Amino acid sequence: MKNKLIIKNTKSKFYHKLLNNEVVYDKKPLKRYKQNITSVYSKDKFKNLDLLKNKINSIKNCELKNSAQQIVFSDGNPDAKVMIIGEGPGANEDKEGKPFVGRAGKLLDKMLQAIKLSRNNVYISNVVNFRPPLNRRPTDAEINRYLPFLTNHIEIISPKILLLLGSTALNALVGNEIVISKARGKWIKKKIGKINTEVIASFHPAFLMRQPEQKKYAWEDLKMVRKKISELKIKLNG
Repeated sequence: MKNKLIIKNTKSKFYHKLLNNEVVYDKKPLKRYKQNITSVYSKDKFKNLDLLKNKINSIKNCELKNSAQQIVFSDGNPDAKVMIIGEGPGANEDKEGKPFVGRAGKLLDKMLQAIKLSRNNVYISNVVNFRPPLNRRPTDAEINRYLPFLTNHIEIISPKILLLLGSTALNALVGNEIVISKARGKWIKKKIGKINTEVIASFHPAFLMRQPEQKKYAWEDLKMVRKKISELKIKLNG
């Protein structure tokens, strides 16, 4: 009984830290931008990612590209089996050229750390790769234009788990039939391009900052991701 109480109290403290945007598990500072990820992904994967990035960067007559400073392609480990898709870059991302580096990015890092993940063992991108003006939501036409690039991106990474953050990512890859509040927390076996993967949706970190009472649901989703990693026997690198 004493051991059960200790475990319960530990979980309670753990969830409290996540809810209040505190770093959890250890007191070491997060190394968010490790320069040399020790992955050994194939030359073909590297080449295909480079080709895809160049294709996106060469797109013509695009309001997103014309108003942005630079392409925001990806971050993390290309060899990862967990891939995360958000909506699109914001001002900080547009400036630094990496996804999720602003306030929402800091929260995402803490969410990942809560289930013993980091940018060293996940791969992150967005539905669109250029910042929408004034951080508006991408239009349906813009989403459809970038969807082939996103599909190709997912094919190259070939993740076993695909975590969709927010309604834009959900609608782009799963459909408009169900809202994020109803779709979150449910696994979907999905074929995207040429690959089959396990898909789960959850709330976008930016939404969680506006609606902190929803973090308890995001925490449930994160636990499901961690459980699926175990079930699929995914080895985490980095």
